[in-house]
Amino acid sequence: GLVGKQRKMCRHYPDVMVWLREGARLGVEECQYQFQDHRWNCSTLHRDASVFGKSMLKGTREAAFVYSISSAGVVYSITSACSKGELLHCACDPTKRGTSKDSKGEFDWGGCSDSVRFGSRFSRMFVDAKEKRVSDARALMNLHNNRAGRRAVRRFRKLMCKCHGISGSCTLRTCWLAMEDFRRVGDFLKRKYNGATQIMMNQAGTGLIVANKNHKHPTRSDLVYFESSPDYCIKDEESGSLGTEGRECIKGSLGTGGCDIMCCGRGYDTKTIVKQEQCECKFHWCCLVKCKECSKTMDVQTCKGPISSSASSLLSSSSLSSLQTVQRVLNKP
Repeated sequence: GLVGKQRKMCRHYPDVMVWLREGARLGVEECQYQFQDHRWNCSTLHRDASVFGKSMLKGTREAAFVYSISSAGVVYSITSACSKGELLHCACDPTKRGTSKDSKGEFDWGGCSDSVRFGSRFSRMFVDAKEKRVSDARALMNLHNNRAGRRAVRRFRKLMCKCHGISGSCTLRTCWLAMEDFRRVGDFLKRKYNGATQIMMNQAGTGLIVANKNHKHPTRSDLVYFESSPDYCIKDEESGSLGTEGRECIKGSLGTGGCDIMCCGRGYDTKTIVKQEQCECKFHWCCLVKCKECSKTMDVQTCKGPISSSASSLLSSSSLSSLQTVQRVLNKP
C-alpha cells in the first residue's frame, strides 16, 4: 500500500521507520482512549490493510480525527527518538542556543530541547506522500487534517528550567523546550473533532470551502470533513460500522457511554459477574507491598442487538393473535 516516495524513504531511513511505526501505534491507542465511551470506539480490524476498515473510506469526522491523531503520533514518536539520541539524522533542537527571556526573566538555553522540526518534516514527507498524488476533495481533507495533527504537537511544548546558584538560589537559569504528555494532544484534537467544520470542493476544483456559508472558515489547527457520519448503531460492512451490540454501557448515565445513547434505544441486558482484585494492601519495610485477593460482585450492562426480521414478524403475529382473541371475547353475548 506504499507509494514510490514512501518505499524510497523506507530504504533510506530504516531506523526512522521503527519510530514511525511506534508513532502510528501511539495514535491508535490515543484514539481508542478518546472514543472508548462512544458508539464508534476507534476499533481496529485484524488482517485489514487499512487498520480501521471501511470506516476510513468516507470523509467523516471520525476519519478526520484518525488522520490527525496518526500524524501527531508520528511527529511525537520521532521527536522523542531524536531527543534520546536514538536516530542518526537528528538530535536536540540546534536553534535553541544563547539567551532568551520569559515572564520570570532571562535564561540560558541549555539541556536538550525537543526538535519537533525534524519529526514534523519527516511526517509531512512520508504521511502526506500518498495524498499528494491526487487532488480530489478527500486528499485535500486528509492533508489538512494531517497538518492539524502536526501543529497540535508543536502547540503542546513547555519550558523546563533548572536553577543554578549558591544554596539553591536561582541566579542563573538553564531552560529547554520539552513536549508535554501525548494525552494533551489527544484531548486537544478531540475538542477539534467536536467542533469540526464540514467542507466541500470549490468550483475550480483547487481547494476547500465551507459547506455552510454561515460557518467560519477553518484554521490550520481545525479538523475538517465533508461527509456525515453514520449513527454506528447497527453493524454495516459497507459503512464500516461495527454496531454496538454487546458493548458495555453505564446504567443511568446521560453521557455518550450511557445505555440510552450507546444502545440506540434497543435496551440492554444485565449480568452479574465476580471480579478478583487486590485489597487491604500494606507496605512492608523497606520495599515490599503485600495485598490480599478480594472478590467483588458487580452488575455489568451490555447493549442488546437489533431485533431480527424473523423475530419481528413473530412478535407481530403474536400481537395480532392476542388482539383477535380479545375481540372474540368482547363480541360474545
